[in-house]
Amino acid sequence: MIQTRFFRRHLAPAGAPPGTIHVRAGAAEPRYHAISYDAASLEEHAPATVAEARALLRKGRVLWLDVAGLGDLAALEEFVARFSLHHLAVADVAHVGQRPKVEDYGDTVFFVARMVTLSADGGIEWEQVSMFQSEGLVLTFQETPGDCLDPLRNRLREGMRLLRAAGSDCLACMVLDAIVDGYFPVLERYGEELEALEERVINDPSPRVLSEVFRVKHELMTFRRAAWPLRDALSRLLREPHALISPATLPYLRDTADHVMQVVDVIESYRELCGSLVDVYLSGMSNRMNAVMRVLTVIATIFIPLTFLAGVYGMNFDTSRPLNMPELGWGGGYLLFWAVCLLLAGVLLFAFHRLGWLGWGRRAAREDEEQPRQ
Repeated sequence: MIQTRFFRRHLAPAGAPPGTIHVRAGAAEPRYHAISYDAASLEEHAPATVAEARALLRKGRVLWLDVAGLGDLAALEEFVARFSLHHLAVADVAHVGQRPKVEDYGDTVFFVARMVTLSADGGIEWEQVSMFQSEGLVLTFQETPGDCLDPLRNRLREGMRLLRAAGSDCLACMVLDAIVDGYFPVLERYGEELEALEERVINDPSPRVLSEVFRVKHELMTFRRAAWPLRDALSRLLREPHALISPATLPYLRDTADHVMQVVDVIESYRELCGSLVDVYLSGMSNRMNAVMRVLTVIATIFIPLTFLAGVYGMNFDTSRPLNMPELGWGGGYLLFWAVCLLLAGVLLFAFHRLGWLGWGRRAAREDEEQPRQ
């Protein structure tokens, strides 16, 4: 299920020292996967412990260590000791739901991003990806196994010269780019869903359609909370590049930032479309109400003069008095009364038809004919 809560409770108790690491209950046990490479060779490993993973770090090679699962507190604390990571950064790794950001810890750059994937049943799943980049090392932490980074792994295995010959900064940029590229299939799905909702709102507006529009708008707000902070973080990193980010990597980082901008633009367009669909729904319901009120008004308008006539001739004045109603004494007075009522109702119906209140009417049809054809 998609995570749509606006605020996630911090795991650390109130008053705990900064950097205190707390593991969320039910978090998956960590699994390690390591790729060590240089321009000439590539090796893959599945270390069982943090110590084995640390032993894979060698000079002249880039090590990408991916940790899937945050359920081992001892392992997280061991990462702090063996890889010289800052306690505050590792605490942010364990306390998922962080705002996407980029932080400078001297000889290490710390990234936080939100990754979205489409599950097998068509659902949308969010999770936090935390990444440390230092000289010759990229260390990524995920909440659960399974991600959108397999295309990047395959490019490394296939021996792409540009990627394999570059340093860890290029690999970190490619990880961010892969996470951002994973946003576009989800946005395409939202686009298709909004097109279907637009057709339903126009043709068959109902409270159920309105609830679906609000659901999509709510999920897009969650999407916005993942993309906007990442855009700001990458823009700040481009304005003030870190020493670990080489000039050769900056063009790729700008390309990733441009992709994030595209995502933000699409999200804002979809959110505006959701607001427009709500307005269309309210207008459709208002038009339906106006149509009902028009029918009731026509019926009431027809019966008002008829009720007046019936009331006048229902007063039963005495015909022997000087001021009397001679129609009451006529033999055909009853038939004359109904003839006048029917004639009056017919005249009103004809007038309403001419005005277009009972369908298009002649005037509305004439206006349609006078409009220039496209």
